[in-house]
Amino acid sequence: MRIGIVNDLSIATEALRRVLARRPDHRVVWSAASGAEAVACCARDTPDLVLMDLVMPGMNGVEATRRIMADSPCPILVVTVSVGANAAMVFEAMGHGALDATDLPALAGDHDRGADKLLAKIDLIGRLSTAPVRASTPRAPVQASERKLLAIGASAGGPSAVARVLEGLPADFSGAVAVIQHIDEKFAPGMADWLGRYSRLPVRIAAVGDTLQCGQVLLAATNDHLALRADGRLDYVREPAELPYRPSVDVFYKSVGEHWRGPIVGVLLTGMGRDGAAGLRGLRQQGHHTIAQDRASSAVYGMPKAAAELDAAVEILPLDRIASRLRDLFVPNPNVTP
Repeated sequence: MRIGIVNDLSIATEALRRVLARRPDHRVVWSAASGAEAVACCARDTPDLVLMDLVMPGMNGVEATRRIMADSPCPILVVTVSVGANAAMVFEAMGHGALDATDLPALAGDHDRGADKLLAKIDLIGRLSTAPVRASTPRAPVQASERKLLAIGASAGGPSAVARVLEGLPADFSGAVAVIQHIDEKFAPGMADWLGRYSRLPVRIAAVGDTLQCGQVLLAATNDHLALRADGRLDYVREPAELPYRPSVDVFYKSVGEHWRGPIVGVLLTGMGRDGAAGLRGLRQQGHHTIAQDRASSAVYGMPKAAAELDAAVEILPLDRIASRLRDLFVPNPNVTP
């Protein structure tokens, strides 16, 4: 991959160069010491991947990510000294289209472990753009009941898009909500807390054995796949192990299509790659309502585009209309106890 490095510390830039030098198939094409310089470099020579620091003088990494994705879009991986200490900035950058985040490999101590993790993240990003859409097998519609489920899938650009949808849902929302966001398990608890600032519904990470309850948002929280079991409880599963998307939206959609006994609304938001498209099509073929985000409002028009190409979405909507449509679809029934 042709890679650009953005970091105002020369020692950090050199550390990243040394990590990338372990892989002869990666090449650093430029480095930038500020966000503004990075925007200019991307406009002049758009790389296959940008390694973006967050805290820099002048234009920070969040604003640089926003401008790059608007003017010269390319994959961006946030690499900063402490992701945990800058969680809000990480989710903001991901909302503008950054794919993932990881700590800068230690300059001393356990350097090899940090370097291996960074290279694994880079490999994953390379695989995302080439992973195929997996066809789903049509199933007969399930027997409808009043237990309703909203299943949201998202990747790059997802945190702010998910926050926007949750912000528009009322406190008496009449469905259970599950969110599958491509994010490292290290950051999932912080993302649940961050989403909770926007949502009128309580947001927490999903644990093994949980059930999907009306008026509650559960967020997938490990690097394994969240799935609904036949007994109606949630679990984390390793298989399919070969999927580059972890947790996978497709795996969750398939599991709820098989085991949820009630209406489902599947929503596929912004993201790189194709995860969720086949699963969304499966839900539509079962008679459930499906929505994909439109091109204009997507930070990264990959997953929704794949869904549109498969005719997986009943509706293709701009982000600012999705919450209002969900309010219409989840009108409370006063005769039903959640």
